[in-house]
Amino acid sequence: MKSKIDQGELNKLIDLMEARGLCRLELEVEGFKINISREARSGVIAQNGPAGRRESGSAESFTAASAESELTAQKDGLYIVTSPMVGTFYRAPDPSSPPFIEKGDPVKKSQTLCIIEAMKLMNEIEAEVDGFLEEIFIKNGKPVEYGQKLFAIRVQT
Repeated sequence: MKSKIDQGELNKLIDLMEARGLCRLELEVEGFKINISREARSGVIAQNGPAGRRESGSAESFTAASAESELTAQKDGLYIVTSPMVGTFYRAPDPSSPPFIEKGDPVKKSQTLCIIEAMKLMNEIEAEVDGFLEEIFIKNGKPVEYGQKLFAIRVQT
């Protein structure tokens, strides 16, 4: 059975997310569960339903160029991919898997570059440009801050 949520309360949750720089919020109260997720500087999508319902693909994908601060053009055709959030940087989907990408590898638009774990949520960071990976600025398992450099991609012309 679905419950109704007050629009004012929903707006407060969205404002809280924006104020804290959160990209996903999940709340469960008395069997009612709401998931709110957004891409940086884009629209907010709210989904609700009964507790226990699990959405497929729970890892949130963030396109590296969805906000100005996430993809910064540099001289000589290099693009710097920066972190859209505070969290922990992971180069692979799990400890036993190889890294998503290595220095010198070709990069395709929408390719997953890394995962940033924030509040126990795994957020995939995707490339917005084609090119070659020039540099990896963060070591696996290290904390990152919002706007911190993650990768340099030499854009393919």
